[in-house]
Amino acid sequence: MAQFETNARRLDPYKGFKFRVKWDGRYVAGVSKVSVLKRTTEVVKHRSGGDPSSSLKSPGRTEYEPITLERGVTHDRAFEDWAGKVWAYGAGLGGEVSLADFRKEVILELLNEAGQVALVYNIHRAWVSEFEALPDLDANANAVAIAKLKLEHEGWERDRAAVEPTEPSFSAP
Repeated sequence: MAQFETNARRLDPYKGFKFRVKWDGRYVAGVSKVSVLKRTTEVVKHRSGGDPSSSLKSPGRTEYEPITLERGVTHDRAFEDWAGKVWAYGAGLGGEVSLADFRKEVILELLNEAGQVALVYNIHRAWVSEFEALPDLDANANAVAIAKLKLEHEGWERDRAAVEPTEPSFSAP
């Protein structure tokens, strides 16, 4: 059985280096790393009084791991503005949290090598639980300054409307 329906000759899985992140209807510039999308379902063990000493298992509560986004520090304020909706320092009593819009729907698009959207995941009701505006600064280091957002959310799902793209084929001149 082929791993890809539309591109049956493709043998390689998608690479993890081409992706885009979107919220509020626009792509967020410069996101260079997104942590794993992971969910865990608790195991509930149970048994009847007359059963032997082994237990039965069934699914319990499902939890979703927070997602971390990283990007180089620039003048784009997307990370900072969203983090400010969760806690706005000095906003005054009752104005620290923007209750109407601190949660966002986030879209994560995985692209194939040709830059076509291959998979889409929708992350629901996300909000910023941690914001790192600047990393440790070190005059002896040779590194890019990275900003980070840690997003708590209420789950994610694959967008089934995003179908496998027909990959381009080029002939030699």
